[in-house]
Amino acid sequence: MADPGWPWTGIDPDPAPEVEDRLAAACARLFATADGHLLLSHLTRTTLTTSPGPDVAEARLRHLEGQRALVLTLRTLAARGGLSPLPALA
Repeated sequence: MADPGWPWTGIDPDPAPEVEDRLAAACARLFATADGHLLLSHLTRTTLTTSPGPDVAEARLRHLEGQRALVLTLRTLAARGGLSPLPALA
């Protein structure tokens, strides 16, 4: 169960398998289009292949790590839903 101190406690962190399958299929369909592929490529390039440098502020680093987690979640859902090939990581 989620910690009641967090603001998103109403969100189910573990959706039912059929809901997860529907999300994966929807994500794959979304990114299968030319525009979707372009967007996923852009998100991948701007979050996963960047290095902020040693003097980056902690807030910027935390923000980037959150973005990376979101992009990796989208890529995982798209792959699970059948999207192939995924945009390259590098």
